[in-house]
Amino acid sequence: MGFSTGYTPEEREKLADVYMNDFKDIFGYYPKSVGSWFIDAHTLNYLYEKYHIVASCNCKDQYGTDGYTLWGGYWNQAYYPSKINSYMPAQHEKNQIPVPIFRMLGSDPVRQYDTGLGNSRQGVITLEPVYKDAGGDSTWINWYFKEFVEGNSMEYAYVQVGQENSFTWDAMSKGFEMQLKLIARLQHEKKVTVETMAASGKWFKDHYKVTPATSVTVNADLKGSNRKTVWFDSRFYRVNLLWEDGTLRFRDIHLFNENLPSVYTTEKATSNECSFFTLPFVDGYCWSFQEVFAGLRFKALVDGKEIMLSGKDPKVTDSIPGKLRISWPLVSTRGNLIIDLDEKEIRMKIEGNNSANWFLDMTTAKNAILPFKKISASRIDCNFERMNYFIEALKGSFSKPDNEAVFRITPGKNTVILNLSGVAE
Repeated sequence: MGFSTGYTPEEREKLADVYMNDFKDIFGYYPKSVGSWFIDAHTLNYLYEKYHIVASCNCKDQYGTDGYTLWGGYWNQAYYPSKINSYMPAQHEKNQIPVPIFRMLGSDPVRQYDTGLGNSRQGVITLEPVYKDAGGDSTWINWYFKEFVEGNSMEYAYVQVGQENSFTWDAMSKGFEMQLKLIARLQHEKKVTVETMAASGKWFKDHYKVTPATSVTVNADLKGSNRKTVWFDSRFYRVNLLWEDGTLRFRDIHLFNENLPSVYTTEKATSNECSFFTLPFVDGYCWSFQEVFAGLRFKALVDGKEIMLSGKDPKVTDSIPGKLRISWPLVSTRGNLIIDLDEKEIRMKIEGNNSANWFLDMTTAKNAILPFKKISASRIDCNFERMNYFIEALKGSFSKPDNEAVFRITPGKNTVILNLSGVAE
């Protein structure tokens, strides 16, 4: 199914029938789960309606790797896709294919995003055991599973374990055996559950009518690094926050819209590369260049000078269903920066210091191609992939500052509230 996009919708159905019938001839039943690099919406819906599959999976987010770009999607765990775009999470039950799609390969939450910056293609830093500095390295594996088990995930944590078989056993055996021993121990300690994707898909459908909000949290990076990160995903948007050297920035914010069609749903691909996107508001990869890292940075005006907000280790909590709270103790000013994320909004304020003169600046590389069409006080209008969308400030305001920032977000009465759901209504 890896290249279903290279065929017409009618041809895809015939190919699907062959795969499913061959499977049944061998095993005596039709499979309940299907997966590949990418399966288009037409094929996925056909497999659901005819063969009643309960789960699917596609590749992790990547830029240009092996000719495939999947960028800006629901970063981990699983989502219900739009009927017209299987890479795009749907916002409403009526517009979704009722088959959860799980993201594969176990991306490094800290490093995968930036790898290959300045090049046309990304590298790979994942749980796949052939990669000697990641899934084939005992230190990385133990770190990854520690954060996987202990990090806040809101609803559930998930990772897919395994390897494309084309790499052969000699290349994957060492890392895979290390992983399996660790997973067996964690399972014995009742810290993880090991199950088939079909079982996970059934569990997901039993628990969620629409895509839930989930998170991936790294509270401590590998030895020698002070970085920390939080990925938050909902059916409306995704966010990535990155702490580095005591400072903080939004590294990524992408919006989801079930009405954005994928050309591959109805037409066949005619090149050896395929691209799948969502709607960018902050893109720390595409808008960066080598050592110039794009992002929406937290700053303050202190004694007439702009400084980066700096702080100690953040505390992440998910005790309220559907909400993720981040509390960051500041050292550059008094108080704690509080960031509350729910499925539609981001709320930010500084508790314990109502007089702090803080703001956020969006900075990018000079040659970045940006989607922003109009910046007004209450909203920013954008266009990407021929779709208009906007980000609304329910509290606080947008402006174009005198420095090199693309735009600034200034709090209103010490509070910023961003609505990231308007595009889907």
